[in-house]
Amino acid sequence: QVQLVESGGGLVQAGGSLRLSCAASGSVFSINAMGWYRQAPGKQRELVARITSGGSTNYADSVKGRFTISRNNAKNTVYLQMNFLKHEDTAVYYCNAEGVVVRGTWSRYDLWGQGTQVTVSS
Repeated sequence: QVQLVESGGGLVQAGGSLRLSCAASGSVFSINAMGWYRQAPGKQRELVARITSGGSTNYADSVKGRFTISRNNAKNTVYLQMNFLKHEDTAVYYCNAEGVVVRGTWSRYDLWGQGTQVTVSS
């Protein structure tokens, strides 16, 4: 069974940095894209950053210039470097994997991580 394992969340001061990691564990053959989404209380989940297996990226306007997404395809791992954090970045951050293909099967599906809390004090 393939699972997404997240790490790196926590409490930081405004202006600080955090680095989130998410690794797909298990019998993965390929993953088309991986990304990070976030959801603040009372608000809808939104895309933060996304990266394809080919390296194409897109970011929410609110994080451009501050966050950087990267990916290690060999390790099926995605990272989100968050710099110059703001109070409004506070949310639960969810790792996402699109188009996961499991070795030895025709399975192709999306996965979500359990979510990790990021809190930025003002």
